[in-house]
Amino acid sequence: MSTNPIYVPTGKAKEYGDLAINIYTGCPHRCFYCFAPGVLRKDKENFHTHVEPKKDIVERVRRQIEREGIKDKLIHLCFTCDPYPTGYDSTPTREIIKIIKESGNHVQILTKGDGTRDFNLLDAEDWYGVSFTGKVVGTPNTGIFEHLEKARCRGIKTWVSFEPVLDAVGVYEQIRILAHNNLADKIKIGKLNYYPSEINWKVFGKGVEALCQRLGMDYYIKESLRKEMEKR
Repeated sequence: MSTNPIYVPTGKAKEYGDLAINIYTGCPHRCFYCFAPGVLRKDKENFHTHVEPKKDIVERVRRQIEREGIKDKLIHLCFTCDPYPTGYDSTPTREIIKIIKESGNHVQILTKGDGTRDFNLLDAEDWYGVSFTGKVVGTPNTGIFEHLEKARCRGIKTWVSFEPVLDAVGVYEQIRILAHNNLADKIKIGKLNYYPSEINWKVFGKGVEALCQRLGMDYYIKESLRKEMEKR
């Protein structure tokens, strides 16, 4: 990965955005399926307990955007951390969003935390996204639904990442809630990778696609799940 804070995602991350920034050194959410400690070659406990902004991250983002003339890009926050790490000061995230917007770029956020305080910085060209797995983990889903509703009321585009899916029935129910309340402009759905699961991915994939089509949801099936759906 480049030493520049803004980089081009590769691999599975390419399905989420063209450019990205990872603001913090770790993440407190302790998701068992988290790939970040392995990718960063960090001890899991250290990764989940030592969460701080990367050194000079705000100024480095500013300098790179100016130096490279980055403009009219959708920049994803974040892949190897959460832009709103629960229990920690997320001021660096706010400052980076300001830089991104002032330079004529746009933001795509994905969080399990609470980014509502920064909604006054976002507009109709930005995306505010939350992560669901089908199970209630950490912040109650009702609170996260309220965050999506607040974003929609401000004209911010909203999206939900169902990756990895841990509870198929829960995902079906959450998609129905999103559709009924018109809370998501788009959803993305992906399977649990590298860990055992009792979910029949072919059956689930076909079922969740049919549900999205029936409800008129704009959706995207991640490549690994699509491959399972196409197996004979």
